[in-house]
Amino acid sequence: MFKLQSNPSNRGLGSIFMNAFIDVGQSCFVSGVTDVFMRKMLRTTKRYTLVILHRTSKRSEPGADNVVWEHGRRNFELRRDGYLCIVGPVVQDETDVTGVCIFSTGLKRTIRILNEDPAVKAGIFTYEAHLIAGFPGDALAKEARRGHL
Repeated sequence: MFKLQSNPSNRGLGSIFMNAFIDVGQSCFVSGVTDVFMRKMLRTTKRYTLVILHRTSKRSEPGADNVVWEHGRRNFELRRDGYLCIVGPVVQDETDVTGVCIFSTGLKRTIRILNEDPAVKAGIFTYEAHLIAGFPGDALAKEARRGHL
């Protein structure tokens, strides 16, 4: 059995996550997050669009690097202008997925934005777009956590 304690200096959620117990030998049981808290938090969610970017065979063609560079420049502009909340290029793996991002715009607006992307227009990337719910203000951790719970 592991006992997780809240950080006393964390005043917001710290009081909610006072003690969480995880029983490893049986089904996992976590206490401290109440149904009331969950319902309250779920009412604060907003709609965002999750995009999964796929590379095509055109990615290896001559000149593709320059187009992808301009795709990156456009992503910086979209971040600056508040449309692109999170952008995450996929570190090399065995799939055709090349990036994941979350837009602050609705599904139709995001599709219009993506269809104007230079790498999408050139056929270097294709994409999936999914409407999701998220908590406003969520962000990537400043440092990646390593290890297990």
